[in-house]
Amino acid sequence: MSTQQPQPADASSSQQLSPDQLSQKFDLAISLVLHAWPALSIAVREEWGGPDSSGKRDWFVGVISDLFIERPDTDEQEVEDVLVQVMADEFECNLEDESEVIVAREVLRCRRELAQGVTARVDRMYEEWKERQARKGGVDASGLQVVEHVHVAREGGEQDDDDSDDDEDDNGEDEDIEMGDGDEAASSSRMKPEPEVDEDGFTK
Repeated sequence: MSTQQPQPADASSSQQLSPDQLSQKFDLAISLVLHAWPALSIAVREEWGGPDSSGKRDWFVGVISDLFIERPDTDEQEVEDVLVQVMADEFECNLEDESEVIVAREVLRCRRELAQGVTARVDRMYEEWKERQARKGGVDASGLQVVEHVHVAREGGEQDDDDSDDDEDDNGEDEDIEMGDGDEAASSSRMKPEPEVDEDGFTK
């Protein structure tokens, strides 16, 4: 009587990745996750970050990637904090739906799987992204892989240090981030500018 040896999950997509391949694949994963984030998609579409909002999103990918280059043990809470900070500072957007929790969780999940040589999740996300772009008329998919790392000088910008303490990864529920195209309503609001007051104490 013969018995079959159980196969590990995603064995068909498991492979040994070189450090360079792992870095490139992880940058792609971060880009895919951020492109699928409705709150950020709305901010880019409405140019809440100014005319270069799309470029800021590419830079945003580099910010998250460099977190792990500088601190490989970066945890979910640290990623959430950066997501909230960049959305506020660069896009004047206050997140009210806590969607940064899902985004950070997905980034960490992709990183763990890629470290094990499992590429199925990222490959699936990439194919879904290309299908959506094709339905919208086609967009150069190579643009997803252009990452502006924060150690490259950004005009008028300074790199912030993350001094938060290390924590263990929070293995939460295994839900996927919604891979929408950003047309959904997101529970976020743009910051309102402070009213200007003249010398007589009247609001302009």
